[in-house]
Amino acid sequence: MEPLRSSILAAADNDLIRRVVATAPGTRQIVARFVPGETVADALGAVRELAADGRCATLDYLGEYTRDAGLVEQTVDTYLRLLDALSAEGLSGNAEVSVKLSALTVAGDEALAARNLRRICAAAEDCGTTVTVDMEDHTTTDGTLRVVGEARRTWPWVGAVVQSYLTRTESDVAALAHKGSRVRLCKGAYAEPAEVVHPDAHAVDLSYVRCANLLLEGGAYAMFATHDPRLVGLLRQRTRWYGRERGSYEYQMLYGVRPDEQRRLAAEGETVRVYVPFGEQWYGYLMRRLAERPANLALFLRALASRS
Repeated sequence: MEPLRSSILAAADNDLIRRVVATAPGTRQIVARFVPGETVADALGAVRELAADGRCATLDYLGEYTRDAGLVEQTVDTYLRLLDALSAEGLSGNAEVSVKLSALTVAGDEALAARNLRRICAAAEDCGTTVTVDMEDHTTTDGTLRVVGEARRTWPWVGAVVQSYLTRTESDVAALAHKGSRVRLCKGAYAEPAEVVHPDAHAVDLSYVRCANLLLEGGAYAMFATHDPRLVGLLRQRTRWYGRERGSYEYQMLYGVRPDEQRRLAAEGETVRVYVPFGEQWYGYLMRRLAERPANLALFLRALASRS
């Protein structure tokens, strides 16, 4: 399964495959399962849909590794408009935003990314919601944590993200696992060299559980991002073991993935937040979702074939 996952991730950077997928008949209808649309209005529609049955959202305007200063400004402006719209519609209590630093800068300029993040955080504060900074590939980990740490000096609620497949993550979690610290724990969805990751899926799962224990023990507001039913069951046990009340942690799942389980957890009183991506740059996001669960690739290819 790992070679297939690597191949899918490689396809995420292949322009020829991107063009084939983007122009195939019916692609947009299939993508709509995972990406509700391209506009702020589409994102708001998804938030309203989720709020109707007790789910929250974190909204991601798709795009990363930007090389154009104009696109960077467009990204920041989209987040500002999105936050204003959430506030105007009374949805700030149901949704926050997720941002990738590589979409807020050009050529890895960390200072520019930090300035743009501050603009988004200030707007989120005015609108009564929060911001989580997505983690990207391992080469960005130190810089991302630096920028998050800087932002937290003004806005302690800025969320950090850690990936259990990286061998360094338990050390990072130990530093982040304190009261008031919002931390999203996920497995990871980037192609990485073998020397920086755990050797297999079982080791990644064990790392995930160890990191979860650190977050719960340390008093952090843990955001458990997983669709794995075994992990969800175990996490529910661990939250009780550590005496954590509902509302002092949450579960996060992707838009369009296991929606019935999302609703079930929410109906039982758990906080469930759905990661809702939107925007025109959906291709790379879709490839990472397929790589996380390669069995989805067969479903996707069959759907494409049936519509061609």
